[in-house]
Amino acid sequence: MQPANSTTADANAPLPMNAVWRTIRGYVLWQHERGTLHYDIMVTLILLFIFLSPRVIDYNDKPIPRNPHPTEVAVTTDADGHVFYQVSATDITAGDDHSIREQLLRIIEPISGAVSIVRYETVTDRKGRLQSYKVLVKRE
Repeated sequence: MQPANSTTADANAPLPMNAVWRTIRGYVLWQHERGTLHYDIMVTLILLFIFLSPRVIDYNDKPIPRNPHPTEVAVTTDADGHVFYQVSATDITAGDDHSIREQLLRIIEPISGAVSIVRYETVTDRKGRLQSYKVLVKRE
């Protein structure tokens, strides 16, 4: 008697879908050995994601715009350690000595904290036009 041809698959033989799911599980759990084809594919997919996703996905990772101080103030020191602030003349309105000192303090104190003005001098260009004020301050 001849054995009957069985149309059912062997119980131990892996089905094609089982092999696919096993491969996907290997990718997710990172089970493939280094140097194998599947390992190289995983690394390639990761690199593609890293380099191509910013072109497709908007991560909203723009730098914060830097808002400089509304006035241009340069801070310098001399050899003796004195701190000088150079304030643009366009930020100061003309007036008497007291009003100029108040305006200079209003500009310098947010930068340096509580200070008092020891002296200030005007800086002019070659034609004698006022460019800035050079202010020596002392911490209080």
